[in-house]
Amino acid sequence: MKKQDIDRLFTSLAAVIPEPETELEYTNTFTLLVSVVLSAQATDKSVNEATPALFALADTPEKMVALGEDAVRDKIKTIGLFNSKAKNVIKLSQMLIDDYGSEVPASRGEMQKLPGVGRKTASVVMNEAFGEATIAVDTHVFRVSNRTRLAPANTADKVEQKLEKIVPVQWEKGAHHWLILHGRYTCLARKPKCWECVIADICPYKPKTPDPETEALLKAEKKAAGKRKLAPPRPRKAAKKKAAKRF
Repeated sequence: MKKQDIDRLFTSLAAVIPEPETELEYTNTFTLLVSVVLSAQATDKSVNEATPALFALADTPEKMVALGEDAVRDKIKTIGLFNSKAKNVIKLSQMLIDDYGSEVPASRGEMQKLPGVGRKTASVVMNEAFGEATIAVDTHVFRVSNRTRLAPANTADKVEQKLEKIVPVQWEKGAHHWLILHGRYTCLARKPKCWECVIADICPYKPKTPDPETEALLKAEKKAAGKRKLAPPRPRKAAKKKAAKRF
């Protein structure tokens, strides 16, 4: 994608959401970290439905450890992979107490030492809690980056590396959120809403999805054409021979 188009892309996305932020609900940096860990291979919506009850009981590493793995598991059982996630939440809480004075470290490298915390999770927390211009590449960012040709690549790591090189400085902080939200609500995996996309004019993805009204019309026309094609031909009427005139 050309430099001027990259700037247009983020200008357009920023016009829709001027101040993008995570949709995960949290009360402090610790609960943000836990929420992001729980969101792996799960939706933000499912996490937000489970965490209020959990955080009402435990919003610090000490309270989480005191609550215990079984209780944590019970509170997050509606989230995918809840068994392993419950174990990691307790382990990372204990590690924060033992090694970091009960504070979430403001370093992506240090954060990745915590159980259940990978590069993507650490990048989200660094961006949201500490204001770092990190870019976490999830399935939405990966899809939008490839479809728009903003940062085409076949792995999340390569997409991240490209984005870090090409995203203009003024858009770095919000880039991660803009791309996620655009992929979550507009550039959908199976049926992107191209008809309401604010960057459709600079996106090379084809075929563009038509608006619902146009799509319904096209389907109706296709169905009608199919019926006409399948209809058996009408038998021809035998031509009546004209009686020869007698003179």
